[in-house]
Amino acid sequence: MTRTTGTAGGADAAGPGGTAGMADGRVVVVTGAGRGLGRAHALAFAAEGARVVVNDLGVGLDGQPGPDSPAALVAEEIRAAGGEAVAHGGDIATTAGAASLVECAVSAFGRLDTLVNNAGFLRDRMLVNLDEDDWDAVMRVHLKGHFLPLKHAAAWWRAEAKAGRRVSARVVNTSSGAGLLGSVGQGNYSAAKAGILGLTLVAAAEMGRYGVQVNAIAPAARTRMTEQTFAGTMAAPAEGAFDAMAPENVSPLVVWLGSDASAGVTGRVFEAEGGRITVMEGWRPGPTADRAARRTPAEAGEAALKLLAASEPPGAVYGAK
Repeated sequence: MTRTTGTAGGADAAGPGGTAGMADGRVVVVTGAGRGLGRAHALAFAAEGARVVVNDLGVGLDGQPGPDSPAALVAEEIRAAGGEAVAHGGDIATTAGAASLVECAVSAFGRLDTLVNNAGFLRDRMLVNLDEDDWDAVMRVHLKGHFLPLKHAAAWWRAEAKAGRRVSARVVNTSSGAGLLGSVGQGNYSAAKAGILGLTLVAAAEMGRYGVQVNAIAPAARTRMTEQTFAGTMAAPAEGAFDAMAPENVSPLVVWLGSDASAGVTGRVFEAEGGRITVMEGWRPGPTADRAARRTPAEAGEAALKLLAASEPPGAVYGAK
């Protein structure tokens, strides 16, 4: 891989409008960026001065993005607005595809500063009807599709840090309310999105020493994945009203998390919907009972019931009656 001189995020650059932007000089990779949230993120980063690698699995017979692929169209949209972007059509849920994603960023722009893991799709079924193939496919794209790009990006950043070059890297992973609370009919998706939260915490702890911050978002927005599954809440509003479910509402937080401006923020999870941002506090110890002796099953049950009575009830699973 080739590289340019200068520290991560430190190149002189400006957004398409010629003014300084929050992501000036940063090289940003967004997976699943051909449509929906990923497209909105890519455009928002470009508007703030980033050079963007637009990944989406729309490929020709040669394995490269064709002129009409979703990735190529978004990259062209960025260039038409005066920004810099390249398309990448590889499968990021494979080792070769994830490695080529990092290679694409470094070859095109000299380095990599921010990785936004966004790619995913749905195969919804109730658990008793959920085929093994549907489970594996969703786990592969969502969870493995987060792990492999993160692994290869992290390896590049670690090498940069060990070579004595300053790293100010950012990773933004994409979970979901389904991963936080569960969602009826989405056992595979909920499990994958919960796994992404665990991966985020571990990566933040392991990669901080190399100058890498890792956070996650749980967005709610109207995309191909949600507009049918949650048709009632995702419908567009009346003309002139605030469109709370527009994907573009989520992107400002993603740009901030992916920039130098978020210094010191790592290992955190944010919900983002419309104009609302919430810091999620995750699993924390609640009421506890301890004694220096083994309990009988009946005693364990009695203690558990008392603790449950003193605890906060969990949030409702999405779709539960």
